[in-house]
Formats: sequence, structure tokens, C-alpha cells
Amino acid sequence: MKVAFVGKGGSGKTTLASLFTSYLAEAGHPVLAIDADINQHLAMALGASEEQAAALPTLGDNLPLIKEYLRGDNPRIPSAAAMIKTTPPGRGSRLVTLGENNPITDACVRRVGGVRLAVTGQFADDDLGVSCYHSKVGAAELLLNHLVDEAGEYVVVDMTAGADAFASGLFTRFDVTFLVCEPTVRSVGVFRQYTGYARDFGVRLAVVGNKVTDDEDVDFLREQVGESLLGWVTGSGHVRAAERGRPRPIGELEPHNLGTLRTMLSTVDSTTRDWETYQRQAVEFHLRNANAWAGSELAAQVDPDFVPGPLATASS
Repeated sequence: MKVAFVGKGGSGKTTLASLFTSYLAEAGHPVLAIDADINQHLAMALGASEEQAAALPTLGDNLPLIKEYLRGDNPRIPSAAAMIKTTPPGRGSRLVTLGENNPITDACVRRVGGVRLAVTGQFADDDLGVSCYHSKVGAAELLLNHLVDEAGEYVVVDMTAGADAFASGLFTRFDVTFLVCEPTVRSVGVFRQYTGYARDFGVRLAVVGNKVTDDEDVDFLREQVGESLLGWVTGSGHVRAAERGRPRPIGELEPHNLGTLRTMLSTVDSTTRDWETYQRQAVEFHLRNANAWAGSELAAQVDPDFVPGPLATASS
């Protein structure tokens, strides 16, 4: 199952993403975390030092390798250079699974705080004025398009803040999107904006309140987001200790907050992915990119009869 965390900048989405990832890992579930936020703080939230986080290899720096491996011998893709961030898999493409070792995991995935983590990479000085951050996030989008995960396996992605997540088709790659919402008008405004954008794409959106201090905060969130409110996280000494560089085992999180994580996991596990819809949306955004800026000839990369999923992996 693929899960995203979104929200207003400063809402605590990285904190919630790290807590949920640690909760999955502690329970023994196969999990891959991906930091696709321009601020790149997930590694430190998982327990890495600033120096360790800065030394992590990045998906963005390994984009040529990722393209070359994923294209496999797909006859519709003549070279790695011909792939763009939205290129969907087809017959001959390499589909990857969560537990396997391959050149991409060898180059880009490291274990941090007991969790397998990949990071897109920071916005570097060389990018200023000539590139946008979504060129780095494109590596994650390509990987997710070719990743076949099953029930009981989890990919957790910390997304860019606010509506920036809609600058690519990446927002359609998730079974559940958790929107982290503070009990403030500005944070609720991001919820409404996100809901409006996501409505036409069948995105399953659930709100998790954060920085909740009292019943008045809960009442405000219920009034503003209604049935979308799945649960909330209260002020946490566990989180504050981690922010001071003293991480604790996830089992020591406050009981109410652990209960919220449990509810979030139940929500994810109750979701079933439609692989045909998943591929159709990938193709839709690939064609949009091809027609808008990449060149309409890239429409030929679409394999119209191909559907990824466990059966496709088994037959490859």
C-alpha cells in the first residue's frame, strides 16, 4: 500500500510521516519511506543526525540509473534518455517489488532508525534559476509507477507542502493520502484546496489533526473538515525528545497518539487498489506531459494493453 503525507508547511506532516513509518517498522511490516519534500527532514525525524542525513545518496542524483534499470527491454522506450518522470511501465519494463535488492535500492536506499529510506535530494545551488524541484521528485514518481507492492507492504512518502503536490501526477500514486491539519484557519484552507484538486481523481483523503491541545481544537477540526477527520495527535513529549536528538522507541509514544496511528493503519489496510485505474491515471498524466512540454511523440511510450500488479510481476 502506498501512503502520502501532505499539509500546510509547518503542520507537522514530516513528524506524522516519521511516526507512522516507525510504527509500521516496529510492527514488523515491510516498509519503504521516501522523502519527497523540498526541505528533506524525514531522515532526521527518523533519528539520523544532520551529518548522516546530508550524506545519504539521493534518487535525483541517480535518475539515469533509475531510468536505465526500469526501462528494461521495453521496445517502446528506445533509451533511458527518452524516459520522462511520467513514463508508465509496459511489457518489457522492469517492475520492482518492495523487498527485493536491485541496482536502485543498492544505490539509493539506506536504513535510518530501523527504516529503509530513500530521499529525492535537496534543491542544490546548481539548480537555482535553471530547474524546479519537481525534476528531482520525478525520480520518485518513476519508481512508484514501476513498484508493485501488495497488502501488508507499505510505502510512505513525505510530500511537498501545500498544493505543490499537484505539480505532477505523483498525487495519484497513493492508496491513502493523510492530510495533516492544525486547528487553524490557514491549515484548514489547505485541506479545502487539496480536496478541490483531488476530487476528480478518486484520491482517498483522510485528515489527521496535529498540535491538538484541548476539546476546543477537536471541535474546530470537526466543524471544518467533517467526516474527513480520522483522528488527531496531541502535544507529545515523545516528539519533543526526538526533535532534541533523543529519539525513543515508538512504543513509548503517548497512548492516545498510538491509538491514532493504529486507526490510520486500519484505514490503509481497508483500502483495495484497482491496478487498472492506477495504470490509467499514470497514462493520463504521461500524455498530459507529452502534449504540454515533453513532445507528443512520447505518447508512443504507452502500452495500451498493459496493467501492472502482482500478476505482471510474476510473469516478467
